[in-house]
Amino acid sequence: MSHHVYKKVEIIGVSEVSISEAVANALAKASETIRHIGWFEVVGTRGYVENGKPVFQVELKVGFRLEDNA
Repeated sequence: MSHHVYKKVEIIGVSEVSISEAVANALAKASETIRHIGWFEVVGTRGYVENGKPVFQVELKVGFRLEDNA
């Protein structure tokens, strides 16, 4: 039986289009340097106004499996 160990990190995604795009942007960027991403949890949403338009920010906890060094 395999015993896996997981780690989680917090990241923030940003989008001028939507909250879901902010999530997708964050996961796409994280997957460039983090392997074995298995899940995410939205822990916060917020935004700000830039030039009269909304910008969405989404705070995520991202979980991934640590590699076995066997």
